This record gives sequence, C-alpha cells and structure tokens, in this order.
Amino acid sequence: MALLFGILLLLGLCGNIISENTSEALDYELPTSKYETEDTYSPGPISVLFQMVRIFIYIVQPGDFPEDSIRKLIRNKFEVSTVYDEIAHYEIGVILCVILGVLFIILLPVVGCIFAICRCCNKCGGKMHQRPKENAPFQRRCLAISLLVICVLVSIGIIYGFAANHHVRHRIRKSQKLIDSNLKDLRTLVNEAPQQIDYIVDQFNTTKEKAFLDLDNIHSLLGGGILERLKPKVIPVLDEIQVMAKAIKETKVALENMNQNFKSLRDGSQQLSNSLSAVKQNMQNSLQGPECLLPQVSDICKNIESSLSQLEGNPELSKLPSMDTELQNINNVLRNDLDAMVQKGYQSFNDIPKRVQVQTTNIVAEIKKLLNTVGSNVKDATKDIPIQKSLSEFNSHMDEIEKEIKQKLHRAEEVDSYWWLCSLISCFLLLLIVIFFYLGLLCGVYGYDKHTTPTTRGFVSNTGGIFLMVGVGFCFLFCWIVMILVVLSFVPGVNMEKLICEPYANGKIFQILDTPYLLNKEWKYYISGMVLKKPDIELTFEQIYSDCKNNRGIYSTLQLENRFNISESLDIHKHTDNINNQLERLDIKLGGIVLLNEEGKNNLKEFSNSGIDNIDYDTLLAQSKTSPGKVNLLSFSYDLDTKADRLPPGQLKQSMKSEAQTIRKIHQDQVLPMEKTQVDVQKNIKILQRTSGGLKEKVSKILQSLDSVQVFITNDISSVIVEETKKFAKKILRYFEHYLEWVELAVTEKMVPCKPVATAMDSAFKVILCGFIVDPLNLFWFGIGKATFLLLPALIIAVKLAKHYRRMESEDVYEDLQTIPPETMDSGNTGYDKNHLYGVHNPVMSSSLQY
Repeated sequence: MALLFGILLLLGLCGNIISENTSEALDYELPTSKYETEDTYSPGPISVLFQMVRIFIYIVQPGDFPEDSIRKLIRNKFEVSTVYDEIAHYEIGVILCVILGVLFIILLPVVGCIFAICRCCNKCGGKMHQRPKENAPFQRRCLAISLLVICVLVSIGIIYGFAANHHVRHRIRKSQKLIDSNLKDLRTLVNEAPQQIDYIVDQFNTTKEKAFLDLDNIHSLLGGGILERLKPKVIPVLDEIQVMAKAIKETKVALENMNQNFKSLRDGSQQLSNSLSAVKQNMQNSLQGPECLLPQVSDICKNIESSLSQLEGNPELSKLPSMDTELQNINNVLRNDLDAMVQKGYQSFNDIPKRVQVQTTNIVAEIKKLLNTVGSNVKDATKDIPIQKSLSEFNSHMDEIEKEIKQKLHRAEEVDSYWWLCSLISCFLLLLIVIFFYLGLLCGVYGYDKHTTPTTRGFVSNTGGIFLMVGVGFCFLFCWIVMILVVLSFVPGVNMEKLICEPYANGKIFQILDTPYLLNKEWKYYISGMVLKKPDIELTFEQIYSDCKNNRGIYSTLQLENRFNISESLDIHKHTDNINNQLERLDIKLGGIVLLNEEGKNNLKEFSNSGIDNIDYDTLLAQSKTSPGKVNLLSFSYDLDTKADRLPPGQLKQSMKSEAQTIRKIHQDQVLPMEKTQVDVQKNIKILQRTSGGLKEKVSKILQSLDSVQVFITNDISSVIVEETKKFAKKILRYFEHYLEWVELAVTEKMVPCKPVATAMDSAFKVILCGFIVDPLNLFWFGIGKATFLLLPALIIAVKLAKHYRRMESEDVYEDLQTIPPETMDSGNTGYDKNHLYGVHNPVMSSSLQY
C-alpha cells in the first residue's frame, strides 16, 4: 500500500507540472503556502529499542543490499527461480533462524507430551522422592537465582512485546491523520501554482507602473539629472554675478551715505569753528575787564587766556572731498537691472527639466505602448506553461490515491485489530507463565524451612513447587504456539527492514529504480520517458527525490525545459533591446540657454571702471577719524569751571561759568553729531574698501568664467544630455531586466516547490511503513522470541527447583540414628508407621529397629 502510494504520488506529479521559483530580484517574492506535515519523524524513546533490533537483524543478515539480484529479478519479471541461489545465499541467516523456530515449534509439544507421559509413569522425576545431598542448599539457591534472572529477562522481552504492540496500535490510528495531512499539502501545492502565475503577471504591472512613474517624471529624473550635472559649473558663476549685482547696489548706498556724511562733516566743521570763535571772543572780552588786574586774579585770567587758543575747529574735516563723480558712475551702472538679468539666467537654466518634458512627450507615449506590449508577451508566456491540464490530471490521480488509501487503511486497521489481539494474547500467555514462575519462586523461597524434611515441607513451600510445575506445563502448552507467531512476524519483518526500509534510507532503492533499461527495456531512464517523452535525458528518481527534499521547483526538478523552454519564451535581451531602442530615440535639444546677456556683461565692466577702486580710502579713513575740534570741549569746559570757581564772586566769575556752559552745549549740539557721522563714514568706507578691493580682477575673472560656462553649454551640453539619457534609459531597463530575470528564476527554480512530494514519500515509506509497522513488528518478534527461547532453560530449571519446594511422598533415612539430630528424628517420624513410610515399606527403618 505504502509503495503504491509513494509511486503514484511521484508519477502523478511527474506528469506535466511545471515548477515555479521564488526569486528575490527587485524585492519580488512568490507567495508560498505553509505545509502541515513535518518533514522529520522521531519515534521517541522507543527508538533505542528499534536500533537494538536493527543491530540484531544485521547480525542475522549482515549481507549488503542485493542490488544485482533485485535488478535481475525485475528484468525477469519477478521469476524467483532465476535468482533462487542468490536469494538463498542472501537469506541464509533468516533461513537458519526459521529452521530453529520450526524445530522449536515441532519439538516442544513432542517433548512436552513425552515429559507428561514420563511424569505420569513416575519417571523423569515424576516419583515424589528426593534423595538428600550435601550441596542441596547451594543447588537450590543457584537454581532459584538462575530462574529469577531468566524470568526477569523474559519479562523484559514481554515488555518489548507489549511496547511494540501498543506502538503499532497507537501509530496506526495516527496514519489517517498523517495521510490526510500529506494529501492536504499536495493539494495546497497544486492550488498555489495559479496564484503564483497571477503574482508573476501582477509584478509586471508593478514594474510597469514604476517605469511609467519614472517616465512621467522624466523632467525631474532626466532633466533634473542634466541640471545636476551642469550645476557645479553654472550656479557658482551665476551666484558670483548675483553677489556682484548686490555689491553694486551696496556701493551706491555706501557712496550716497558717505557723500552726504562728508557734506555734513564739512558744514559741521565750519559751524563748529564759528561757534568756538564766538565763545573765544566773548571770553577775551571778559578777561580784559578790571577784575583781572587784581593780584590774586591776574594769574587765573592769564591761564584762561592762554588756553583760548585751543578753541578752534579741525581743518581736516573741511577738506573731505565730494563723491559725486563716483556716485554718478554707479548710477549709470544701475540704469540696467543686473540682478534681474541674473534671475533670467537662473530661470533659463532651471527651465531645463520643463524643456526636457516638452521634447520627450511623444517618445514617452511610444515607450509606454511598448511596455504594454511586453506585458502582454509576459502574460502569454506564463499562460502558455502547460500547467492547467497537468493540474487536472494530478487532481484526478489525487482523488484515486485518496480513495485507494482509505480502502487500504480500513483493511490495515482491521488487520491491525486481529494482529493486536493475537499479540496481546501471546504476551499475556507468556506473562502468565512468568507469573507462575514468580509465584513459585516467591512461595518457595519464603515458605521453605531448612529444618523440615522433604516429606514434611509446609503448605507455602509446596504451593511454590506446584506453581513452578504449572508454569512448566503452560510452557509446553503455549510456547510453541507463540513461536509460530514469532516466526510468521520474523520473516516479513527482517526482509522489509533489509529490502525496503534500509535501502530507502540510504537511497539504494532509488539507484535500483534508476538503472537504465530496467523498468522499460526501450527507455534508458524511466522517469524521463514518462515525463518528458525523451528517455535518453538523464532524469532519475534519486535526483527528483533529492531536489524535492531541498524544496526545489518542479520545473527544474523534472527538467521541464526539455518540454517548454521558458528562457526562450521570455527572452530578456529581445524585450530589453526593444525598450532600449525606443529610449535611444530620445533627442533632447537645450540650445538658447543664456546665463547673462551682453548688456549685463557691460554693466559689470562699467562697474569695474566706475573709479571706486581709485579712491584713497586710507586717507579718507584717517581724516574721518580726526576729532572735530583741537581739544575735547567737554574737558575744556570742566577745566574752565574749575578755574572759574577760584575767581572771586563777581561778573568775571559769572561770565566764565556761562561760557563753560556754552562750550558744553556746543559739544552736545555740534561735536557729538559730527562724531556719530564720522562713525557712519568709517563704516561706509570699509564697505567700499571691501567691494573695490581687486574689483577689476574680480570682474575679469567672473566674465572669463561666464564665457567658459556659456561656451560649454553651447558646445558640450549634448554630451551631458547623451550621458544622462543613457543613465535614465539604463534605470528604466534595469526594472525590466531584473523583473524578467526574476520571472525566469521564479519559474525555473521556485515555482511549485515539490517538498510535499518528498515528504509524502517519506511519510509513506519511512514513517508509516517502516516507523509505524516494520520497526514495531521487529521489536515484537525480537522481544517475544527472546522471551520464548529463554523459557526453555527456565522450564528445565523450574522442574529441578520444584523438587526442592514440593512435599515428597518418601525420603531416604540414615542407618546410624546417632547421626540424626533428635529433633529431626522426632519431626521426621511424625505420622510415620514404624515399618512403613506413607504405605511404602522401609527396610532401613525395620532393620534399625531390629538392631
């Protein structure tokens, strides 16, 4: 049943199914199903016992798997006579064991009958008389220990039998669940194939949408790429021109402020001089008064008069020049808005992506149309895979297999019920014998009294002996029957282990099936003849099983490229070349990009010739830093207050105080604003210094860079366009190259992975046949057979030991009464007639009395 199940599963799948492969190109991953059946099987702790039995089987039948004999037998259509000698040589160990079993079956009942007849005739130890011996206690102990050891060993064998029987019963009930799980996994495998094909087609739509998105964004991808390539050359130049345009405006503001400040300083210096002259004149007039003639005042007046020379303005500020000429030149430069011209250059440059999109509209539409055509080709190619018919055929095989399996399983369960019952009866029969032996030992050991004579042994000891003899009787009655069951299970169990389970595990059974011209004389390889209709192609059972075990797709496992070559149908280069040819038609023209017109260049030149770089900024800076007056008017006023305080009260003191206050007001109203203006002047001078420093060189360098970039844009931009177009085309092509490569890989390697097939084969052979049936069967005959054979020495020992426990009908009496202890004599003679012992004449006793 299991062999038929496995072969039908394999051949059903081999019919026409094509595999699908899960590839990870472009993050695509075929949907896969989870299978219920585990691909590993462990019998649990009982596997140690199974391994022990295999070692025994190897000892019985150590020969290698008879590959040549099996091949010869298959070629001769299973005519056993053609390989009789080889089979006999290979099965010599089994034959010898069977002969021993048959001899056991024949001789044991015969010996039992003879033994029973002899015992009935008071022969063979049937006479209830025991002759005392000096080593009787030692012999009794040795016999009891030996029987106990043998009974323990027999019990272990019986336990093996019970364990094997329970294992078979338990596992056979799980077979239905395991088979259903395998069938469900196989149906899952078949049903996922259409889903995987749909997924492959859907992924082309995903790829196409991605390509469409890139084509729709060609302005940012291709145009943006061109823009990014030109930016390092263009943007720095435009940025410098923009900075220069900003500098021109800043220069104008600085010149205007500086010119205004210079005028303010000149006017302020003149006004300060006039104000200080008036104060000076008033103070001189006051110092000419009579109060200064006083001795204590004249020195102070002279001191004040001598300091009046300091009350003058700074003539340097009145010499500050006018900036009207330079300011006029800058105003002339600003007649044209250079900043607006630069913005036009930026705009002209940044319009590249928009121009690319406008120029590629038609070709993008054609490329999209081509990609739709490629999608149709891919869909047709995947639909052309001959899978639907194969799936329907395989489903019909599945239904037939499931129907047959259910029938076979029902019969197997019936057979298992009978087998379980027979095995259980056998185990219980042996257990009954062992129990009698155990009871005999227990009663005999605990009931034996060394002080009693054989004829006066107690009830418990006598019962132990009887139990032992009952066990012996059951041995003769049942052991040969149990041995029949052992022989009947031994022969198929050993041969299935050596001819099916072991070669399946090491793969030799596949090597037999893969022998050229074996299963069909016209086909070199049977599988390739059935599947591919090309028997010369090397497609083997072993390779199929190995590939399925590794979860490869059926396409590559069954080499279905010999029936349908997916690589030719999905010619990657044919599709990508068509796409590439369309992308190469992209012809983008980006002429007319002007970064700065001639008017803007002239503005830069006029700015460099405006004369601001010829101004003596150091002299102006030094002039602007000079103090508005010769002396610090605030300090002068405080000093004047101090001197006035030394004057006596009067008009002079009052006049000096008033003038000091006037000087402080001049400082507040005139000097401080001039100083603030000087700070502004210094700031503007520094701005102009920074702008005008190397102005001609800066402008010249900018114009040279501008001309160089403009020449590059005009003459060499086409090479940039070509490179970026190829890069864009390569990006689009990469999507489809990866997709088509993944499709080929998915179909050839991962589509419909056939691991459930290998798992079903393992379930049929390794698990159900070998694990559920053969291993427990072998453990059963090994345990029960060992127990049955060990009962032979147990039988003999039990017969001998029973004499030491049972109550005898007569015993030997010593002639020298003095050698017999009185208590023994008294107890031994109890119930005895003087002249007779249990009705048997005792001549020794009579002679002793006469004496």
